[in-house]
Amino acid sequence: MKIIVHTPAGLAEILQSARKKCGLTQTQAAAALGIGQPRLSALETTGTASISLEQMLALFALYELEFCVQSRDASTPEYELREDGPEW
Repeated sequence: MKIIVHTPAGLAEILQSARKKCGLTQTQAAAALGIGQPRLSALETTGTASISLEQMLALFALYELEFCVQSRDASTPEYELREDGPEW
């Protein structure tokens, strides 16, 4: 599934859902990145915590996500938000 992220809060929701799908606790995921659990919690809940690009890419790899950058195209449809959250 392709999801376009427009806000830190949107990314926070995706990261939290992906972590849970992988069966990891915040403590386990944070330890794998070398950051504290409170920092990962802030990233997942408010999207305001900052981590390095290297840590973000490691987090994506841990959660089996891909990071893709592409030019905006007006003909590309936006993803549909589901009331029950992102589909994983």
